[in-house]
Amino acid sequence: MNNSDLADGVASAHGITKADARKIVDGVFAAIADAAAKGEEVSLNGFGKFKVKDSQAREGRNPSTGATIQIAASKKLGFTPAKAVKDKLNG
Repeated sequence: MNNSDLADGVASAHGITKADARKIVDGVFAAIADAAAKGEEVSLNGFGKFKVKDSQAREGRNPSTGATIQIAASKKLGFTPAKAVKDKLNG
């Protein structure tokens, strides 16, 4: 499923145009990304939580040469599904 498929589902479920549904879907994802960029946790009841995690700087290896390289610290966006989603996945 991609953004267009999701927008099609929203449009048919709520009787709105596909263009309006696409704007809504894009707006939701933009709001989640903006909150994550600020370091905020996004909690969607019945779906799950998006949380920013810090990854420490570390030493790694270049797979082609075997040379040691420094991997910079970074932030990652993690997702933890809600119990309802886990239950749906596991039958």
